[in-house]
Amino acid sequence: MSKFTKKTGFIGIDISKDTFDAALLHEQSPESFKEKKFSNELNGFEAMLQWISSQKVLLSESLFCMEHTGNYGLLLYAWLSQKGIDFCVQPGLEIRQSLGMIRGKNDKIDARRIATYALMKKATIKPFILPAKILIQIKQLLTYRDQLVRIKTGLKNSLKSHQLYQKVSNLEYVIQDIGKQIQQQTERIEQVEKLIKEIIESEQGLKTNFNLATSVKGIGLVIAAFMLVTTNNFTSFDNGRKYACYIGTAPFGSTSGTSIKVKPKVSHLANKRMKTLFSNGANSAKSWDPELKAYYKRKLKEGKEHKLIINAISCKLVNRVFAVIERRTPYVTVYGNNFV
Repeated sequence: MSKFTKKTGFIGIDISKDTFDAALLHEQSPESFKEKKFSNELNGFEAMLQWISSQKVLLSESLFCMEHTGNYGLLLYAWLSQKGIDFCVQPGLEIRQSLGMIRGKNDKIDARRIATYALMKKATIKPFILPAKILIQIKQLLTYRDQLVRIKTGLKNSLKSHQLYQKVSNLEYVIQDIGKQIQQQTERIEQVEKLIKEIIESEQGLKTNFNLATSVKGIGLVIAAFMLVTTNNFTSFDNGRKYACYIGTAPFGSTSGTSIKVKPKVSHLANKRMKTLFSNGANSAKSWDPELKAYYKRKLKEGKEHKLIINAISCKLVNRVFAVIERRTPYVTVYGNNFV
């Protein structure tokens, strides 16, 4: 049973970069909303509490609810946690699907829908637990690394273009300058990765799980670090299947009677960044892990497409990581030719 079952006041919050809309709903009047917009900063958070108090609603009897909005909601999450105020953070898709057919969309309407969702689901939703500060640091560094990689990729593409120019212009400066920038980005990426590793190794729980995860072939620094962040150090997901659903590698089919049979497929509503990372890891694993290498070749002979096989290998990697975390022992390859 949820700790929110006895709540009577529900505040739906729709967050944007600079502001957020709050919609207050009381259980006794489920169609009567009180609404106000606030700045997405500390002064705005304090003003929101004063406004709620003016509506004669007790914080101890209230539940704040909002959608996942990435970095925009991070300051509010931290502030609510520090204040000891109950709140939950839910996937936007889950909120929309729970309300059936809906029409129209703006920040004010979205805040109302979130408040209504909190009222409807108060018996089942779970409180949001803010990740430890060290995980937030790792997430920020991973985000910065992604930005550096994108810049480096852009420079490499630019270099190819200018190398074509050089064949006619004979100008060396542009090629040399772009080359220097690429080297600078490479050094920055290496420095960020070094810092991520140092932060992970500074906390024993993270270090242990990181080492276990990277014992699986195909799981390197970046994938393991992202897994620590997205699983809250392997506390937010019970098993590999649920995490595979989260990243969009677990296929699902649809059947109804004998006439409707939809081929199993993965959902596009997933953490696409993690799915891409695991696809890269799977491509590496099929070259270096003998079992997965044989599996890949066997499936190719069966006529399976490359992408489908890589997706299946991604699922295997996810399950292997969760298995070693549960066993608390590193992954050991025991595959031999006699097992093909």
